[in-house]
Amino acid sequence: MYRIIHKEILSESVKLFIVEAPVVARKARAGQFVIVRNDEYGERIPLTIADYDSEAGTITLIFQEVGKSTMQMGTFEVGDSYENIAGPLGHATEIENYGKVVMVGGGVGIAPIFPITRALKQAGNQVISIIGARSKELLFWEGRMQEYSDELIVCTDDGSAGRKALVTEPLKEVLEANRDAAKVWAIGPAIMMKFTCLTTKPFNVPTIVSLNTVMVDGTGMCGGCRVAMEGGARFVCVDGPEFDGHIVDWDILLERMSFYRSEEQLATKQWLDHQCKLDKAAEAAE
Repeated sequence: MYRIIHKEILSESVKLFIVEAPVVARKARAGQFVIVRNDEYGERIPLTIADYDSEAGTITLIFQEVGKSTMQMGTFEVGDSYENIAGPLGHATEIENYGKVVMVGGGVGIAPIFPITRALKQAGNQVISIIGARSKELLFWEGRMQEYSDELIVCTDDGSAGRKALVTEPLKEVLEANRDAAKVWAIGPAIMMKFTCLTTKPFNVPTIVSLNTVMVDGTGMCGGCRVAMEGGARFVCVDGPEFDGHIVDWDILLERMSFYRSEEQLATKQWLDHQCKLDKAAEAAE
């Protein structure tokens, strides 16, 4: 069992867990992910490793409550445990001194962009970071990102924190002012990553994205995480999760990510409406 030793509420729908997982923590690297199950009947949920401590044997997971399984996960408290955690999975980020890099994190994507930002800064890069969210309430880890960034730009859709803008606006300005930028990393909602890549393409700057698609086994056998790209399909779980964002077919990816939306909505409704049969019987007897 994988025990939760710390819980933090980052916003109304975003939670942070520090979890005992010594085998995973010992091997984890920036950019990798795990697949978790809440209980023996739970679905397999891929979550990027937001941080790790090999000495303490812990990993940090950050997730947003968007469906039945993540809402159930959000009810966990310190002392509760995941049924199992598989990982670390996927290829780690290729860390080296590229010179000047730009990091873009949107929403919950701020969590996985942080360990990559830290590793790149520690490798000697000049780091310019841009983080954004819909509102101030959904922003987190500004201090952590600032610590490992030479420049940090914060923006929100509604202007409640930083500048009122989408992340692509300051990104374009940064690339115009820094023609020597060697690489861009972007992690966030798929639609954000798509438009980030459209922004960077005219500047001919290599842009790395981290994809979080529907997964089942996480070993490349089921094909559920298949992504269409120039040159053929790739599997996110074994070929990724990081890819050259300029060769991803974003329209097909966005379509595939909506395949199970109705089933997800039904599962969420059933879980929210569920009431224990014993509770119902007790109410009826009163």
